[in-house]
Amino acid sequence: MYNIIVNPKSGRGKKDRICARALARFAERGKQVRVFETEKEGQATLLAHDLCEEGGDLVAIGGDGTLHEVLNGFSNFERCALGLIPAGTGNDFAAAAKIPEKPEQAVDLIVDGEPQFTEFMQMPRGVRGINAVGTGIDVEILRRCRRNRLFSGKTGYLLSLIVSLIKFKNYKLTARFNGKEERYDALIACVGNGYRIGGGIRMCPAAVLGDGLLDLVAVDDVKKSRVIPAFIKLMKGRILEEKFTRFERCEHVEVVPEQPLTVQVDGELYDDLPFVVDVVKDKLRMYRG
Repeated sequence: MYNIIVNPKSGRGKKDRICARALARFAERGKQVRVFETEKEGQATLLAHDLCEEGGDLVAIGGDGTLHEVLNGFSNFERCALGLIPAGTGNDFAAAAKIPEKPEQAVDLIVDGEPQFTEFMQMPRGVRGINAVGTGIDVEILRRCRRNRLFSGKTGYLLSLIVSLIKFKNYKLTARFNGKEERYDALIACVGNGYRIGGGIRMCPAAVLGDGLLDLVAVDDVKKSRVIPAFIKLMKGRILEEKFTRFERCEHVEVVPEQPLTVQVDGELYDDLPFVVDVVKDKLRMYRG
């Protein structure tokens, strides 16, 4: 028995088609499922917790936001594994986990595969993340996306990114990791478990699931004249080549700002959440490629 949690708003109109195809594939494979649709923000977390206590694998149908909510309610790690059918706008973690975009193939991965230990990120106040945690321009982009009523999806994100690059002012941050302390005048500071954000922007291009490490990438003190070239490198997945990019691999990182900041965790915004991240290994079992 698979317990399926569906976010009706995830991916907008395409979600219904993906969900129908996934359910049909489970039926073709002779698998029993129970389907639970969320009606409000945060409900997937409560559902995940209750369903895990019953036992049986959970399958999220949605995007990074749905996966984030399900992970934050996940419990009973010994008896339950997690599956994902990508149905969001960006599906960034699905790309990192090598989960097929076609729902039939994603279902086959769950039915035929063995769940693998998959790292996630633990933060204060019980908040978990699985793809990326960041602050700086990524937060400004997400805020603009939420205000933008004309464009949505990847187009809206890209337009918000361009406007944010033009208007953004750097944050003064102190980062602590691997026994070191560094100060940044940062455009962005991002900790990646997955390698991309924003529907395909390879912010942490060297990140690899299964290595037991997190990738810290900070764009430090970039000059206005270098913003456009940096943007091009970012879109090509080559941001680590820039001299103003700081890159470290670590198991624990703390980012301390001079002023209060908002942190994004898997694209969800958290005010006043301390930017303290620890990698959690050998606990979550997930169906992935």
